[in-house]
Amino acid sequence: MASVKYVFEKGSKSVKMFTVQAKACKKTENSPMKPLLVASPVEEGDYPVVVFLHGYLLYNSFYSQLFNHVASHGFIVIGPQNSSLRLVERVNNFRQEETETSALYVVSGADTTEEIKSAASLLDWLTHNLASTLPPQVRPDLTKLSIAGHSRGGKVAFALALGKVVSSPIKISALIGIDPVDGMDMGNQTPPPILTYEPNSLKLDMPVLVVGSGLGELKRNALFPPAAPKGVSHEQFFNECCAPACYFVAKDYGHVDMLDDETKGFRGNLTYCIAKNGKERKPMRLFVGGIMVAFLKAYLEQEKGTLMAIKDNPGVAPVEVSTCFFLE
Repeated sequence: MASVKYVFEKGSKSVKMFTVQAKACKKTENSPMKPLLVASPVEEGDYPVVVFLHGYLLYNSFYSQLFNHVASHGFIVIGPQNSSLRLVERVNNFRQEETETSALYVVSGADTTEEIKSAASLLDWLTHNLASTLPPQVRPDLTKLSIAGHSRGGKVAFALALGKVVSSPIKISALIGIDPVDGMDMGNQTPPPILTYEPNSLKLDMPVLVVGSGLGELKRNALFPPAAPKGVSHEQFFNECCAPACYFVAKDYGHVDMLDDETKGFRGNLTYCIAKNGKERKPMRLFVGGIMVAFLKAYLEQEKGTLMAIKDNPGVAPVEVSTCFFLE
């Protein structure tokens, strides 16, 4: 099974990780509206593009090891930072600064409408500007564009793929939800709601991968609710998908266990205490990165052997897989 396990290991491509700064004023039209973290192969070639939307109140830098893993297998990974923005207010001729507003979800509450619009704007920007930001001789293949997201970012990815609020300006070829969350509980979804509670009701004209965490629906302690409550998370998302769709659940890992080994700062420290976690992050991160690679190669490159081999024998994964189910 060594040939199957390769997706769960670092790929053969050397990777450059860099940031693209956000547009500061209307004159900088070649800059995105939000800062980006980019992981790109450096060898010459044409590479599919993955846009990855981070979870609520998280930073995309928390996913740098995951981005690196996926990029090393021949993908360009784009993560909008949309965080650490500074609100500046002039009061009596001096500046008062408030730091660390809320990531992709700047000053956002329950409503995800602005995040959906922001993601659509990013896709439009990519069509005109991505190529010029990449290493020499690296060419983005936007005919093989996928959109992925974790937690609330997974909800936003589904919303954009479904054409909620706005339509995607370019065709999305594949959709990935990493422990997606549609709200606090059944009947308490964040607007616009994605889940309908009708089987196979999400009419998506693309293959879908849903990855869930076995511990996400459990409380860490009495102070915090589950990070991925049952009824508004991965199981329900998959139940409402149509074929082709793939579903994996990592049994003994939590909602944020695919993040970097170290996440620093106030928000980084929160990731260790607000959700029930597994023993360590690395196995879950390798699993998420590897299954993303296998799925994307299957549906974007028509290389289905590895994904089908994992389906037939989930034991090759670096975590215990409690659920492995395909709609074909």
